Amino acid sequence: MGWRLVAERRSKIVMGQIDYSNVWPVFHHFPIEAFRGSVDIVRKIPAELNRDMREGRVDVGPMSSFAYGESYSEYLLLPGLSVSSFGPVRSILFFYKKGLEEAMNGRIALTTASATSVALLKIIIEKFYGRRPDYRFVSPSLHDMMKDNDGALLIGDDAIRASWEDHGFGVLDLGAAWKELTGYPMTFAVWGIRRDAAERHGELVAEIHSAFLESKRKGTSDTSGIILTAMDKIGGTWEYWERYFAGLRHDFDERDQAGLREYFRLAAEMKLLKDEPPLLFWQ
Repeated sequence: MGWRLVAERRSKIVMGQIDYSNVWPVFHHFPIEAFRGSVDIVRKIPAELNRDMREGRVDVGPMSSFAYGESYSEYLLLPGLSVSSFGPVRSILFFYKKGLEEAMNGRIALTTASATSVALLKIIIEKFYGRRPDYRFVSPSLHDMMKDNDGALLIGDDAIRASWEDHGFGVLDLGAAWKELTGYPMTFAVWGIRRDAAERHGELVAEIHSAFLESKRKGTSDTSGIILTAMDKIGGTWEYWERYFAGLRHDFDERDQAGLREYFRLAAEMKLLKDEPPLLFWQ
């Protein structure tokens, strides 16, 4: 039985899908039925998908930029695909009590869901503000995180829902902060493929990449269906989601790449990454 499972696994590509709304413009029109039998989809939060890609259980899909930077020799990047912003991202948020700089010197609760945003917050706080807070990881609930801490980092739909609450905390949007401090866009996630899967499934990877690009084209040119899905699954108003999706970038163009290189440079300088990762693209 074991060899049959291995053979079946190697005959298919396992695709990861982040279970957050910020990837919907790329996934919403993806023709999964056209790949039935050759592609299996796994839906998880970023940290779990990062782990599964690193350990070889997932072959292709969106991954945290930081996770790519940690193990870049294992992956290739699919061109033209990312989750980025040039300014407010509205789903990577630092909530804080009292003053911002005072909170940055206190106790900060970090989300367990994404390494990219955790490293970005550390870069902003330590590199640009020169503060040294006490970090601890806490499950992503704003109420629980702020109970005994001065600040809390939330991402994705957890951050969006928390931003709608009448919580009384200050809020720093990390996408807006990065743009103000560096002048660059911030790329939070990239689309990667494991090198071994790319070697085994070259033609299939080309088809998947083309399907993603076409899905992205449709999803970003008309967000009405995605907005209705967001309102149904998460809540909020049409106006909120229209502004939210308009603030996201999914192309990974030269500006986005320059911003990610700057992020990697600073992360390596602060020893958050072992070295400064190059951007290695699948051809």
